[in-house]
Amino acid sequence: MNKTPTYSFVVPAYNEVANVSALYKRVKTLMDKVNDTWELIFINDGSTDQTLSVLFDICEKDNKVKFIDLSRNFGHQAALSAGLGNAKGNAIISMDCDLQDPPEVIQEMIEKWKQGFHIVYARRRNFRKDSIIKKVGSKIYYRLMGKFTRIDIPKNVGDFRLVDKRVLNEVNQMKEHSRYLRGMVAWTGFKHTFVDYQRPDREKGVSNYTFGKLAKLGMDGVFNFSMLPLRLGFILGFISIISGFGLLLYQIFDVLITGAYYHLYKWLVVILFILMGFMFMLFWVIGEYIGKIYDDVRQRPLYVINEMINFD
Repeated sequence: MNKTPTYSFVVPAYNEVANVSALYKRVKTLMDKVNDTWELIFINDGSTDQTLSVLFDICEKDNKVKFIDLSRNFGHQAALSAGLGNAKGNAIISMDCDLQDPPEVIQEMIEKWKQGFHIVYARRRNFRKDSIIKKVGSKIYYRLMGKFTRIDIPKNVGDFRLVDKRVLNEVNQMKEHSRYLRGMVAWTGFKHTFVDYQRPDREKGVSNYTFGKLAKLGMDGVFNFSMLPLRLGFILGFISIISGFGLLLYQIFDVLITGAYYHLYKWLVVILFILMGFMFMLFWVIGEYIGKIYDDVRQRPLYVINEMINFD
């Protein structure tokens, strides 16, 4: 096989025994039509089912398929980073293993890349059978990110995208531990476009993106690419000062004009409780930033590789 394939597919897999073989077959069918060199890199992110065994079988039959076995579960973004760090293609396609990123869309993405675009995002045009909380939360999240981040992170896109080798080289140089690859790719600023598609529901297996994992990914995006949390202190402080002055003026007016009498401690108790809530919120924000600094200062590796199959 050509040591420098034209296309690299990077697919993290965690307990995806029901989908690994089907994804491989659909990618192979697609690339038979494209008729160019390619490699398919699976990253086993500490699976506890038979995913690893299935990957061994596929790699024995087809040396274009490779896999990286991580020593434990390091998380989706770390696993994806492991694959991107070992991809050799001129165009790199990252996607999930659950078949909700249809490989058939990739042919259109390749055409956009050949037209000169360095980044081709697959943009979802539909909401799946998600809960109302997830749908509303997603809309609010992307709206806030659009208003308060210093870069333009596209809406309704995930990690299903094609990037040029130039983009990959820049992303691989970023060593932060709190990975938010959607923002990191957008940060490079290369020429980009979109391919719209209907995202299907998962047919087999169980989604591994729990609410907690989604919340962590969202916070990584906010803290890594937005100054909003740091500005909350100013915003809340300004509101508190204005409210305090408003209350003071109201008290003075009521006493001088109507002769009313107030027990001031009643108001102070309420104000102090509000201010304590603000303080705890700000402590949390500061703690998040300190924790991320601590992670980077320790310089621990983002992931640990146990085994690599079919790599040169």
